[in-house]
Amino acid sequence: MSLGDLWDRSLRDPEGFWQSVAGELYWRRRWERPLDGENPPFYRWFVGGETNMAYNALDRHVEGGRGNRAALIWVGSNGESRVLRYYDLYSLTNRMARVLSDMGLGRGDRAVIYMPMVPEAAAAMLAVARLGAVHSVVFSGFGVQALAERIRDADAGLVITADAMYRRGKVIRLKDIVDEAVARVGRPVKALVYRRVGTDVRMGPNDRWLHEELERVGRRAYVPPTWVRSEEPLFILYTSGTTGRPKGITHLHGQYMVWAYAHVKWLFGFGPNDVFFSLPDIGWINGHSYSTYGPLLNGATVLWYEDAPDHPDPGVWWRIVDEYAATHMWVAPTAVRLLMKYGPEWPQRYDLSSLRLVVSAGEILGVEAWRWLNENVCRGRQDCHVIETWGQTENSGFITAPGGLGLDGIQYRLGSVGKPYPGIVVEVLDDEGRRAEPRRKGHVAIRPPVPPAFMYTVWGDPDRYVKAYWSRFPGYYYTGDYGYMDEEGYLYILGRADDVVKVAGHRLGPAEIENAVASHPAVAEAAVVSTSDPVRGEALAIFVVPKAGTSVGPDEVREHVRRELGPVAVVSGVYIVDRLPRTRTGKIMRRVLRAVLEGGDVGDLTTLEDEASVEEVQRAVAELRASLGRG
Repeated sequence: MSLGDLWDRSLRDPEGFWQSVAGELYWRRRWERPLDGENPPFYRWFVGGETNMAYNALDRHVEGGRGNRAALIWVGSNGESRVLRYYDLYSLTNRMARVLSDMGLGRGDRAVIYMPMVPEAAAAMLAVARLGAVHSVVFSGFGVQALAERIRDADAGLVITADAMYRRGKVIRLKDIVDEAVARVGRPVKALVYRRVGTDVRMGPNDRWLHEELERVGRRAYVPPTWVRSEEPLFILYTSGTTGRPKGITHLHGQYMVWAYAHVKWLFGFGPNDVFFSLPDIGWINGHSYSTYGPLLNGATVLWYEDAPDHPDPGVWWRIVDEYAATHMWVAPTAVRLLMKYGPEWPQRYDLSSLRLVVSAGEILGVEAWRWLNENVCRGRQDCHVIETWGQTENSGFITAPGGLGLDGIQYRLGSVGKPYPGIVVEVLDDEGRRAEPRRKGHVAIRPPVPPAFMYTVWGDPDRYVKAYWSRFPGYYYTGDYGYMDEEGYLYILGRADDVVKVAGHRLGPAEIENAVASHPAVAEAAVVSTSDPVRGEALAIFVVPKAGTSVGPDEVREHVRRELGPVAVVSGVYIVDRLPRTRTGKIMRRVLRAVLEGGDVGDLTTLEDEASVEEVQRAVAELRASLGRG
């Protein structure tokens, strides 16, 4: 079946369509109503149905005779590896659920998970879900303040963490960060600690070592799944906080489960011998949907790597693909551009012929990065596809894609994030909320009722949910992204609406300008923001990272942009830097670039990946101004 046929069916009879999809999973009790839309925009699916995520991700496969199939293959920072069959992960999850239950965690309680990418982290998520509790995974690269905010906002009484983790050969002491965060929260919070590195840590009276607790409960511990109502929360996942106080995106148990199962099945079409190398950290929505829940609900084998894409060398990803014959791969554009700087010789050292699908998400991939992956990873093979998808934390992951291997194949168009998936009606609106014609740029919005993919609310703040997502264009879910659709319904994302540059009355999306800059042979990546111009109102400030072993000057970049985009692309300054300020999800923090240019406050940097990147931007701006005599 084609994506178009599936999409048409989902719109003709949305309730019947999603009931059919949900029926492929196990429900202890069937729902009373497929959709409750009586209080928009708070949509609830499968109301009254009772189910459990962990049962559907693990027990269902074990009971179906698939317990010996590999569920999770793990490769560690130091070259060690583990393979957990479905039965192994089921057993570990039950034992951990017993430990958590003994520590007082129960239905509706919140637990924060702050762990490296180790199998115990997946088991922690599943164990919390098994108990009917609510998990909030916090990326292990976050610092004290970010962790404290999330513990406090979720009112969590328990943190599951590790003594420490490895990152590019360094040891990061996670338990110490937890202790300081809990002190800032100002109330007792229990900790369950996994021994990953073996560092000495302080254990409080309510803290427990995971290995000791697992030994205590025994290998045959079993905890019956708590059958929760579909409309109970499964997890809270906080946005990265690039624009202010993080929002606690709340997804409900049943509807998230149905979407995670279905859209992963449609895109990836997993077979019994497939291996899915999923690189997103569990601290992000892509780590929830593609490193954990989506593959496991489909009975697939997922492959994790614990460390950075260039450690211990820039070939580690490709070596893992080769060793484990990975068939599918999920990558972040920022990591791809990092690897591009090291050159194509690294992927070319390995046999990557097993790969059939490489999926990019998280931010815009760009034409040059797509070409690099296609030429050096897929190597031009017709049976290997490099694609982009689009979605958000609020949507459970991607909601547009160019077809699917589980449907009638991939129909990719360069630069596009594909077509809407079932239940998704995308419209591009002008500033007044009118529907834009094909290829006219505008605000990307979703027409309700929203499908099971979507969040239910902001944790503890429903008014903020309405204001943030439903008030910009009344009657529409506002994504905050800017783009256009072509005549055949393919969507093109040009960047965040707040980042759109307006020059002499022309609107230019960051993606189209950055693609033009990156087409220069010496440019690895670029970021563009607007700056004030006395004549045109706004002009372009371009930050450029050269490829390793090359150099490029501001005048050269300026001429290249003018040649590619024409005279409308008025450039106020070109700044050559070694790195760009990014969140730990890989998104460029353009507000930081604007703040440095305008001499303003850079604001909250708790999600910044590398503090030195801000100093690098400040240096480049100061040097250019000094050379122009601006001071």
